[in-house]
Amino acid sequence: MCGVTLEDTEVKGYQKRQVFDIPPIHLEVTEHQAEIKICSCCGTANTASFPLDVTALVQYGNSVKALAVYLNNYQFIPLERISEFFEDVVGHRPSEAITLQANITCAERVKPANEAIKEQLINADVVNFDETGLPVENELNWLHVACTPNLTYYNVHRKRGREAMDAMGILPEFRGRAVHDHWRPYFGYDHLKHGLCNAHHLRDTIFIYEQYGQEWAEKLSRCLLDIKEEVDFVSEYSNHLDPEKIEVYEARYDEIIEYGLEMNPPPQKEPGKRGRVKQSPPKNLLDRLKEYKQEVLAFMYDFRVPFDNNQAERDIRMMKVKQKVSGTFRTAEGADVFCSIRGYISTARKNGCRVLDAIHDAFLGSPFIPSSGSIGLTQG
Repeated sequence: MCGVTLEDTEVKGYQKRQVFDIPPIHLEVTEHQAEIKICSCCGTANTASFPLDVTALVQYGNSVKALAVYLNNYQFIPLERISEFFEDVVGHRPSEAITLQANITCAERVKPANEAIKEQLINADVVNFDETGLPVENELNWLHVACTPNLTYYNVHRKRGREAMDAMGILPEFRGRAVHDHWRPYFGYDHLKHGLCNAHHLRDTIFIYEQYGQEWAEKLSRCLLDIKEEVDFVSEYSNHLDPEKIEVYEARYDEIIEYGLEMNPPPQKEPGKRGRVKQSPPKNLLDRLKEYKQEVLAFMYDFRVPFDNNQAERDIRMMKVKQKVSGTFRTAEGADVFCSIRGYISTARKNGCRVLDAIHDAFLGSPFIPSSGSIGLTQG
């Protein structure tokens, strides 16, 4: 550095640095003016039409409403904090009622999408089902979900069992395989094939092994995991196991169950005692695993069937997060609106759509509707 000016010296190259930032955000107000003209013949005043979505003297646009819906239903931000967000970011504070009304409008606009989702689930080969408690109006309700890797549909009902499942409207018409966690009412649909969640079976066998020291439980857990490993490996180049392999695994499964039953014979009824004899947890689990062998091993027979019910549990887990972050639902209508929006944005997200864009498109009257190819066969 000799101190000589380089102002007129030829540039030999560049070093580059980039800064990503957000420019100041502000609300943009667009005023629409409708011309009023008087007919020279009859004297009637004629007023031009406003755009269809401009219905009030002053209103918020679709981008504001879409962002409010996004923050409340996807990020689970409570109503008051959404108002604070807008005040801090754009210098304008909409009321909580604006977000509530935006939710109602959005739920109405996504109805065609949810109807398509429901129809595709009915026609799918494999669908995951689950349910969880959901407080509504200070009373326990139940949130039900039906889903695949590409589709999500929610429904809230005051009941957990058959009445709620019928009201949801999927299982009565569904003709594929329902994957679930062995909740008895699912088996009431005897026109269906079933697949059981083996994550639950692994937890059950671990409990039996640790609490009762019964070796069969550890052997069965290992058997299920070995089959899963085999299925995962073979599925890379085929869509089924060789019949010989299936026979070997079935024999291994049966042998373990019989071994466990020998260790847990049926309890003897005491003379003079009325009612059913209570069985031990190991015996109950063994009976269930034997009776529902085909459903437990469904993932081995059909690679489209998952090993567990994690898909439904993941989709339902976000509802538990919602409760923790922004509380429960004060009205049944609010719960229904949330489920309608949440099923829509979950499906959009699964299909690679940006959630905020999907919500905005719904306000424009063009909600994301999954194609029939989005039925999404669950892979094992």
